[in-house]
Amino acid sequence: MREPFDFTAGTRDGGSTFSGTAKGARVACEAGCVRALSFSDTGNAEGPVVFAGYGIVVPEGQSFAYDSYATLDVKDKIVLVLRYFPEDAEAKTKQVLARYADLRYKAMAARQHGAKAMIVVTGPRSPNAGELAPMTFDTAIAGSGIVAVTINGATADKMFAAAGKRLEDVQKSLDDANPHAAGFAMPDVTAAVHADVVREKKTGHNVVAYLPATDALTTTAKPWVAIGAHYDHLGHGEAGNTLASKDDAGKVHAGADDNASGAAAVLSIAATLAKEKRHRNVLVGLWSGEELGLIGSIAFATAPPVPVDQIAAYLNFDMVGRMQDNKLTVQATGTSPMWAKIVEQANVAAGFDLAVQEDPYQPTDVATFNSAGIPCLSFFTGTHADYHKPSDTPDKIDYEDLDRVAAFAAAILRRVENTPEPPQFTKVEQQLQSGGGRAGVRVFTGTIPDYSSEAKGLLLGGVVGGGPAEQAGLQKGDIIVEIAGQTIANIYDYTYALDVLKIGQPAKVVYLRGGVRRETMLTPGARK
Repeated sequence: MREPFDFTAGTRDGGSTFSGTAKGARVACEAGCVRALSFSDTGNAEGPVVFAGYGIVVPEGQSFAYDSYATLDVKDKIVLVLRYFPEDAEAKTKQVLARYADLRYKAMAARQHGAKAMIVVTGPRSPNAGELAPMTFDTAIAGSGIVAVTINGATADKMFAAAGKRLEDVQKSLDDANPHAAGFAMPDVTAAVHADVVREKKTGHNVVAYLPATDALTTTAKPWVAIGAHYDHLGHGEAGNTLASKDDAGKVHAGADDNASGAAAVLSIAATLAKEKRHRNVLVGLWSGEELGLIGSIAFATAPPVPVDQIAAYLNFDMVGRMQDNKLTVQATGTSPMWAKIVEQANVAAGFDLAVQEDPYQPTDVATFNSAGIPCLSFFTGTHADYHKPSDTPDKIDYEDLDRVAAFAAAILRRVENTPEPPQFTKVEQQLQSGGGRAGVRVFTGTIPDYSSEAKGLLLGGVVGGGPAEQAGLQKGDIIVEIAGQTIANIYDYTYALDVLKIGQPAKVVYLRGGVRRETMLTPGARK
């Protein structure tokens, strides 16, 4: 049966407008001169304009300091910023600047400095000079907490002319990334902006079936087992997470390994089990929306046709068709003390070179079932050069080894199915590194975002066992709205805010639980 769920599939401009004045004269904005950015809030803003250069703020602790707002007062004003980052900076400097040049980050910086709105222009020295920034949907649903639009170069030129400057000259002065090169107020220049972002809702479908038990054990607890895989992919790469080259942009992404291979494994196992006696009911799920943030499996777990506390175990398959050197990775074995022995015994006949990972916090649907408290495993044959590209095609699938993976997983499932006592769920604790400051070490907070949420802030789909978030008292369903003094409107704000956290140094977290505003202190850990 098809299980429908609603989701945000993209955004479009519903009729954004821009008007400006320069020394009392109207700044003409011809048709097509303005467009909302996909993450903009829908709304209006009007006020004096301040040019904030590239609109980049590099947090403390990086290899150099850069703050486009250091000398500016933009509170209750409209900020005009350049797209991209300084063109003539040294290579190492560019690497740092690129991290903070994303338009979402620039919007967050403008909002944090009190701006009413952000206007983006592609400078004359940049790629795509003078063109509007695209309205690219980045899969995050919540807005940025600020009105944000892009205008064309011709419109921006008129504003700079009124301030007695040429945009090209101004950009040139900024392009060596001189930290002392500053933006400026634009006297007698005002703007009125209306951003209209229409979030397009669509209906996705999980495909769910089941095989009823034929010979149920009278003592069987948790009478269901489940197998699943996502069956969606990237289409033509519209969602923005394609890795296609420029020459392949817009081509069909076949997704043979990611994840037709997983769907095939699920169907193969179901066909095998259908011919056998079954002591537990078998739920078979094909999830949609995984590439948009696990939204299909989250929809299933939120309103399941079978109570999740009646599911003894879940087996997930994601990219199982490109085995190399007989190597197979089995993830999430830490979710039950039974898994290590069962997996080892099943592999006696299968003969794989197994890599066993206890960690269930993987970027695939197994994370959803772990958060629901279900013992789970995920099977994975490894990544490859065709990942998220049109070149992930059926001719590259190793069908013989794919069949071996399915048979191996079926043997594991059979063992669970025939055992009266279900696997005991164990919450896996993330192993953290001690200390900090070493190259490659990243801040770790132990939060698991709910990517399907439209709430303002970061809705937690769960927390890592033993991680900093759990130790701070945070739990599934909490909404983080502030961390270390930075307002959090969406997952991107949260990701960027992590850059200001320091390993081992407590940071205040403000969150909502049941609509009540609360505070706690979270001490970040470290992990590679």
